[in-house]
Amino acid sequence: MLKTILYIAIGGAIGSVLRYLTAVLVSKFWSSSFPLATFIVNVLGCFLIGFFIGYLEKNQFTNDSLKWFLITGFCGGFTTFSAFGVENQFLFQNNHSFLAISYIGLSIFLGLLAVWLGLNLAK
Repeated sequence: MLKTILYIAIGGAIGSVLRYLTAVLVSKFWSSSFPLATFIVNVLGCFLIGFFIGYLEKNQFTNDSLKWFLITGFCGGFTTFSAFGVENQFLFQNNHSFLAISYIGLSIFLGLLAVWLGLNLAK
């Protein structure tokens, strides 16, 4: 169990750092009310989790450590539902209701599409 926690922690740390670096990079090129950095990491994270699951299933990986590291750790640390929630609350409070609804709709639709694409690309 301790080994599993270590794999999840390392994957989560890498994912969290990459999420932060994505936010830093996006902020250099994007200044808008739309939370593009969180949108990018969540859609990309959906694609990656689909890809990882599809790839591991296709290749019949039985190594649970790799699953814990990539799926629970990395993807869990990289994506962020809490930031998605607070950013939408902020948009609604600042009378950007259309932007908030667009963000919610696009995140859900593109997130599901990205998982599907990842799964199919891996297979």
